[in-house]
Amino acid sequence: MSLFNDVINLWKADDLLSQAWDDSHEMLNLSHEIFQQALIYLKKGENIDTLKALKKRDKEINEFQRNVRRKVLTHYAVEQDTTDLADGLILINMVVDIERIGDYCKNILDLAINHDQSINSSEISEDLAMVEEEVKSRFEKTIQAIQSQDIEIARSLMKGYKKQMTGKSDEIVNGILKNELHFGSEARTAAIALYARYLKRIGAHLKNITTTLVNPFEAIGYKE
Repeated sequence: MSLFNDVINLWKADDLLSQAWDDSHEMLNLSHEIFQQALIYLKKGENIDTLKALKKRDKEINEFQRNVRRKVLTHYAVEQDTTDLADGLILINMVVDIERIGDYCKNILDLAINHDQSINSSEISEDLAMVEEEVKSRFEKTIQAIQSQDIEIARSLMKGYKKQMTGKSDEIVNGILKNELHFGSEARTAAIALYARYLKRIGAHLKNITTTLVNPFEAIGYKE
């Protein structure tokens, strides 16, 4: 049974823990917005100033993370009631994953800034396009699952994760390392390997967030 089942009650409570939950949800939505824009810029190109401005929005994610930590800590210091301790620990754990997603979004923006060609996955590799679409879909469904506390959505996201995400990304990267896959120049091949890896890591952190709905605290990030 998930230790996060009472989060709906937190939404209705006017306390620091409910505020921390609201912040974490806004943080997840902001990371999704940055992710979507990063992919658009990577495919279609954008001027350097716009890309750098979007990178700076990562500071907003970092501020959300600090606020969540501060509010959770203050909640327990003031209330001195640990009956909902698991909820606070899960929130702190979740915002770490969201912050890491923000870092990988910055990495994707760095590709767009430093690689002189756009990366349109559908024109490069069927496997890369599949991984990208899978991450985009999982991001949206993860937000939906967290917002509605839908355990079934969470379980469906956990099924097939390794095959759809980890396996395909590893095939691309390992194929490049074995000199079996080439995408033109060495710089472009390296950029595509990095992109495949960044997508995989974003998917992994999304999976960790998903497991908060189905696993006890000590098993977050692992199979149900």
